[in-house]
Amino acid sequence: MIIIKTIEAPFFIDIEKAPKFIQMEGLETTILTGLHGEKMMMALNATLPGHTVPIHSHKYEQMGMVYAGEARLIIGDEERIVRKGDFFCIPTNTPHGDTCIGDVPFIMLDLFYPSRKDFLKKLKDKKI
Repeated sequence: MIIIKTIEAPFFIDIEKAPKFIQMEGLETTILTGLHGEKMMMALNATLPGHTVPIHSHKYEQMGMVYAGEARLIIGDEERIVRKGDFFCIPTNTPHGDTCIGDVPFIMLDLFYPSRKDFLKKLKDKKI
């Protein structure tokens, strides 16, 4: 008889224990959910002062809010200055990018659907 033990997603998240990786210079990602087979992923993406996340697009729906800091955020053909508490929605395959403004990191609390398998691969491949 084979017994398979599944790991259930925690109900409460300890941000200090959440896995982190660097996507590119100036962009740090902390994965909060999506590590245990969930259909959605929640992550904190921090663009560091003096850095820009270049315009890019992906197959994942992305929505969230500004958790901290301030940035110039471009989504599609719109550009805005966003601050803590602002909300945003980025449809599938929509070009977007940001530039941190100021001396503190620009942190977005992002929700992705479906869960980002590319992030999971980066976590698995990261060198400690």
